[in-house]
Order: sequence, then structure tokens, then C-alpha cells
Amino acid sequence: MMDMMTGILTRRSVRKYTDQPIPEDVLEAIVDAGLHAPSGRGSKTWKFTVVTNRDKIQKLASAIAEELNRTGYNMYNPTVLIIPSNLRDSKFGKEDDAVALQNIFLAAHAYGVGSCWINQIQGICDTDRIRPVLDEFGIPADHVVYGMAALGYQEGDGGIHEFERIGDVEYVR
Repeated sequence: MMDMMTGILTRRSVRKYTDQPIPEDVLEAIVDAGLHAPSGRGSKTWKFTVVTNRDKIQKLASAIAEELNRTGYNMYNPTVLIIPSNLRDSKFGKEDDAVALQNIFLAAHAYGVGSCWINQIQGICDTDRIRPVLDEFGIPADHVVYGMAALGYQEGDGGIHEFERIGDVEYVR
């Protein structure tokens, strides 16, 4: 297992996956990392829905594509989709889900599993196209989805591509 800083500095979004399934114990460890994320006031008002059926994943992708008028959108055809949802009235739900997703992405990377943040569902999860699919997945009606984690083993050699680190940093001492 890699050390934490190596994981943080080398993790990249993966947008092309093989058909290789993620072993159950690895998937459970990745989900457990999400469950161990901090939450505002320790409320943990989230639910994690883990979808391993690729046809069902594509059903959601198709609904999102229709809703957003994005032809051919498939969420990169992942092997697994982890959907954190949170109570609609949770004061910190969006932030809590984001930090849980970051834990999921880093844990996946530590296990050699690729991941990508899928954020297209934010703001549309209660539409007539999307909500029936979320209902089918068992996501409560009083929950919203801010983002999802696409997971799978990377197809090809993605390597680590350097990119410019953007953002001002100022130390106040």
C-alpha cells in the first residue's frame, strides 16, 4: 500500500476502464474509507449506494445524458458507481459528501483502482428523468446527490501526467 502523500500527489482521474471486476474485499475497503470521512458536527447523514451492475449504471448515465442533452454520455462506462447521497436539509451535506468522495478516490488509488468524480447529477437529481432511477437504486426521496465516484481498472497506461498546480498560496506567520 502506498504512503498517503504519494497517493495524494499521484492520483489522477481515469476516464477509460477495463471490464475487470473489482474484488469484493477491495470494494468494501474503498466504501469503508468513505464511511470514515469526517462530517459536519459528526452528523453522517449520508447514504452510500454502490452500483455494480453496468447496465444499471448506464441507465443512470442515459437519463443524465437526456436531461443535460449530452449525446453519448456514459460516465466513462465504469465497473462500479458509488453514489453518496445526503439529506436534503443537511446543513453540511454537500461538503460531507465531497470529503467522503475524496476518501473514496484516494482509497481506490491505493488499491490500484482508477476513479473519476462524476458531478453532472448535481442540481438535477429530482427531475422526472433522474429521480425514478435513483428511486430504483434505493436512494431515499429526501436525499440529494451532489457527486458520484466512477470506479474501475484503468484501460491502458495512463501514467502520471504533470500539470500546472493552480491556486494562490499565502502563508501568514
